[in-house]
Amino acid sequence: MTIPGLVSVVVPNYNTGPALELCLRALLAQTYEHTEILLADDRSTDDSVELARSLGVTVVSTGVNSGAATARNTGAAHARGEFIMFVDADVAMQPDAVARAVGILRANERIGALCGTYGPDPLIPDGPVETYRALHQHYWFTEQEGRIGTVHTAILVIRAAVFRDVGPFNAALRHTEDGDYADRLTARYESHSSNAVRGAHDHDDTLRTIFRKVFHRTRLHVPLYIRQRGLPGGFATGPRASAAVAALAALACLPLILFSPLWAVPAVALVAWSVLADRGLYAFVRQYKGFSFALFFAGVHYLVNCVIGLAAGIGLLQWITSPRFRRLYERPEQAG
Repeated sequence: MTIPGLVSVVVPNYNTGPALELCLRALLAQTYEHTEILLADDRSTDDSVELARSLGVTVVSTGVNSGAATARNTGAAHARGEFIMFVDADVAMQPDAVARAVGILRANERIGALCGTYGPDPLIPDGPVETYRALHQHYWFTEQEGRIGTVHTAILVIRAAVFRDVGPFNAALRHTEDGDYADRLTARYESHSSNAVRGAHDHDDTLRTIFRKVFHRTRLHVPLYIRQRGLPGGFATGPRASAAVAALAALACLPLILFSPLWAVPAVALVAWSVLADRGLYAFVRQYKGFSFALFFAGVHYLVNCVIGLAAGIGLLQWITSPRFRRLYERPEQAG
């Protein structure tokens, strides 16, 4: 039975570590009091469950470690609220975040799902790489205020009736379940992003982890973007795609300079293209953290763009050669 006005906050969790306590305490301190908090634990092996229960948080389990999509679905299955709010276990929401989200959804019945944004500083600072990631995601999230063509599951508020209509997250997709869900949801409802609903995120702090996530997410999104015949915006836009392609192409030119110095000309032009495509991002970082950090940021972001370009190329090759890969986002009713 759905309880009017109640917000069911679902926190998918697997061995999140110190950020989990900050996440749960922030939810317990919300100014909107008509909430229930459900830790959807994906069979953690640390003390996550004990911590949650010590704070009075209800714990539901996936039974078998199955990924974030299954954890979200498990939490949603136990939710009783008119609204379901998904908050990742490494995100600490601002005290008025739930209240603001409910207010926005109440004011506009056309909105089926509302996404929140991140602040520019990490929840638990762990070095310059994490600061890069925090500034990077803050800028890309906050610039898309209003209606968007995707959803961000780290902070996502959805009407329970909409969730039932759209259906659960696809548990078979470990890296791109948000893209698939956005595709299904935006076909029927509006998805919006609001900077008024904000949290602090404990971002990845190693290049290896960032490269791995960016590579898998980009590659596995290729069949979806081809089926949609376009990019949804946000992280995936034409200028950002061109920045990644230009960065990788410039890197490919470097060995050719050994055969002819003239190859330096297109290499420099491609690097300039990659930088100019993200000039707003670089200007923001320089203003917020200074010139020296902006240089570091630019170097890391160039490498990230190269990984994105490589992943997109491999994904396109897989789409051309693998029927199974082309059917990655095919729904059961489409397969028959």
